[in-house]
Amino acid sequence: MELTVYLAGQIHDDWREQLAELAKKRKLPLTFSGPQTNHDRSDNIGEAILGEQPNNYFKDDAASDINNFRTQVLLEKADIVIGLFGEKYKQWNTAMDLSTAIQMGKPTIMIRPESLIHPLKELSNKTNVTVETMEQALDVLQYIYE
Repeated sequence: MELTVYLAGQIHDDWREQLAELAKKRKLPLTFSGPQTNHDRSDNIGEAILGEQPNNYFKDDAASDINNFRTQVLLEKADIVIGLFGEKYKQWNTAMDLSTAIQMGKPTIMIRPESLIHPLKELSNKTNVTVETMEQALDVLQYIYE
């Protein structure tokens, strides 16, 4: 049984590739999806499709509509959603994607460091499983196959 896992989280480093490589080493039958990781493409998709916008508000709004559409489609296709929170970047999109997945009834795993227990306590309470490392998240997924 192959599962599709949506990886919600910041797009500024290679954590998705790291997690996929760890899953591959474990021979877990997983397919991964996630947000658009090309930051410029994500920011400019509205104008790329709809044409130049009159100002930054409308540019961001147009891009947001299309990015939210893309995310909704991929979340609906996902079997499981993993949201990674870290110390370095603001995590608004992670929180939005994870809470959307929860509302959709998707099984969810939150990865967050100990230092973020307090600020993420409510979201953690709604998530099916909360862990501190990618390895622990994969342990949870591996348990499905036992």
